Amino acid sequence: LLRSSQPLTGPNRRRSREDEQLLGTVLAEGERGFVLDTRSAQAAKQARISGGGTEHKSAYPGWRRLHRALDRGRVLQDSFCRLVELCSDPAVTMERWLGRLDGSRWLSHVKAALSTACLAAQCLDREGCTVLVHGAEGTDTTLLVTALAQLILDPACRTLQGFQGLLEREWIQAGHPFQLRCARSASSHARGKQEAPVFLLFLDCVWQLSRQFPLSLEFGEQLLLTLFDNAYASAYGTFLCNNERERSLCKVKESTHSLWAWLDQPEEKHKYLNPLYSHNPLVIWPSVEPQSIQLWQGFFLRWIRPSQHLEEAWGQIRSLVQGS
Repeated sequence: LLRSSQPLTGPNRRRSREDEQLLGTVLAEGERGFVLDTRSAQAAKQARISGGGTEHKSAYPGWRRLHRALDRGRVLQDSFCRLVELCSDPAVTMERWLGRLDGSRWLSHVKAALSTACLAAQCLDREGCTVLVHGAEGTDTTLLVTALAQLILDPACRTLQGFQGLLEREWIQAGHPFQLRCARSASSHARGKQEAPVFLLFLDCVWQLSRQFPLSLEFGEQLLLTLFDNAYASAYGTFLCNNERERSLCKVKESTHSLWAWLDQPEEKHKYLNPLYSHNPLVIWPSVEPQSIQLWQGFFLRWIRPSQHLEEAWGQIRSLVQGS
């Protein structure tokens, strides 16, 4: 599983011999690979005007390009804001709720992300092929797909430690611009041009996996909520800045504490563990049918619906598991 930004072919269809050779050496003789582009074919074509583009078929023998368009940027941010406004409306009727929920298109974004990740996982697991995922910069939907594909395929990524490593590798070190994307909450009226809840979309997809496979993830919903909160406002330096270079210049590791170190303390760690967890060595294939994608109530309704009874139920489950 590989990831990158888009190739800079431009309107003159430039070539990079080094890039062609690099991807050529990835495939053994007779093998094939898939380039999974998270843009539509039209968007990828239009990107040539500003210097971007796609790989030339003739220059990359053995590679087949697949386009699976995933929305990002303003489209995703507006979808998030519409859903937050709906969940905060105390006077909404059933008909308006269903209509506005569909109109927000948030669940459609969740379905599209999971479907694309499943496609990448199928190419790797069932076809035995190499997969290169890229979008434009390779720091948003690209990371969304590669991280979800690893959760689906690799049971090590479903442990608490493995999930932290996945986030560190696929989101933080790979350069997801947290400072730009998570500048304000969805409730803010002032919206920056580069804000987008891509990381929240990833956490929502992880929640969908945990709901469909309640025994297969070592961590629970509380960890996902904590990660969202810390991405937007944190006492720790883990999600600061936009990339590793900025973190190095700002000396983030030297001057701040790590969120992971705090989560791994025994007195904190038990809060985030799933008491029903049982190691599952198999690939977990989520259902992406519309009936299977649900609203993440624990997040979107967390300030509206009391969670006391749910917390009491989880406490009872922990007690039963520990007692047995």
